[in-house]
Amino acid sequence: MDYCRELITTHRNKIFSPFLRAIKEYSLIEKDDKIAVCMSGGKDSFVMALCFKEILKYSDVPFEVEYLVMDPGYSKEHLNEIIENAKLLDIPITIFNSNIYKISSEQEKNKCYICAKMRRGALYNEAKKHGCNKIALGHHFDDAIETLLMSILYSGEVSGMRPIVKSDNYENMYLIRPMYYVREKDIIKFQEECNLSFLKCACFMTKDKALCESSKRQIIKKLISELDDENEYVSKNIFRAQSNVNLNKLLSYKKDNEIIELIKKNLADKN
Repeated sequence: MDYCRELITTHRNKIFSPFLRAIKEYSLIEKDDKIAVCMSGGKDSFVMALCFKEILKYSDVPFEVEYLVMDPGYSKEHLNEIIENAKLLDIPITIFNSNIYKISSEQEKNKCYICAKMRRGALYNEAKKHGCNKIALGHHFDDAIETLLMSILYSGEVSGMRPIVKSDNYENMYLIRPMYYVREKDIIKFQEECNLSFLKCACFMTKDKALCESSKRQIIKKLISELDDENEYVSKNIFRAQSNVNLNKLLSYKKDNEIIELIKKNLADKN
């Protein structure tokens, strides 16, 4: 099967076009970029890699990609599954090793946070070694709205997931999310119709649901799904809320670690 062909024909409107839309609206790809397409082995990053393969053929903007796979401590079985899928989809991956799973497992608290932070840092470091100035992650529309609700319900903070972020720790490096407008259900539909099987989760932490962030994400995912059943616009409204913040009805906001007290500011402005 020609998987790229399926992507730009049967699934163009639901996957490839939203991929292009995010790139265009947020200027995710610019002239002479070299982008590290970061692949975990799951459905989202593999479909993202296929989208990059396709856009490389026709883009008017000259850029390069490097398909990076980090092995944070996968089992041999999981790593082989990633390698076989890369061969099947004709994606030239570069694998690099780390011992992040082992290090994070030894931490007493915040194991998921530490693991995620270390993986992000490892990806930036490896990307720089390959001359890349951007790393692309496969986070999609549903990841964005789930992250927003998780931050509110579990962290007491309104914090979202941007399509492009300038790194604070790595000079002239950016993180981009070109799957930002793609729905997870459409990725799953592509996977099923193409009879593909990707890595679901290779994290040892999922064995302990009480510790794993993915268990919280599953709760949020279920909540959104139930609300969508009652009102089809719920998911879209959550996503839209990120760009529709009414500061006149909030108590305060944080910018560059400074808390701006809006009520006090409004009263001061009146006086």
